[in-house]
Amino acid sequence: MANTKRASRAAARKKKRPTNHASLTRGVKRSRQRFVVSHLREEDFDTGLRPYSAYRDLGVAAATGGLVRAHVIRMTRPFDEKQVAVPHFHDVDFQMVYVLKGWFQTEFDGEGLHTFREGSCWIQPPGIRHTVRGYSDDCELLEIVSPADFKTVTLKR
Repeated sequence: MANTKRASRAAARKKKRPTNHASLTRGVKRSRQRFVVSHLREEDFDTGLRPYSAYRDLGVAAATGGLVRAHVIRMTRPFDEKQVAVPHFHDVDFQMVYVLKGWFQTEFDGEGLHTFREGSCWIQPPGIRHTVRGYSDDCELLEIVSPADFKTVTLKR
């Protein structure tokens, strides 16, 4: 009987232990990730989602089988409210932005107006409505989103 009680206590302790990441993803089928390197080359900046910016894909989408996309966004034209300040949201599970250079200002529904400067980082919850309100001429952002293929939904002003 003593062995049974010890086994029960050990089982109870085991249940109280926090679950580690490996056990959360066990059984989830994902494509194998590849090693990828992306070095800065000016010729890699290309027109992207917006006419006022250029995008440099970092190769993460291909390396993760579409799980995540990472790109550098460089503002290429001066801020023009009529062209840029369009309310929208992104159909994503995760979105993080980090300011590499300059400053970027955006307004989020329920969160207000925020100005982000070099070194600032923010996470946008899925579906949060936001509007770009300004940026510096030298602004560059690192954006990481999941999944890699996502839609931007434009809203009425």
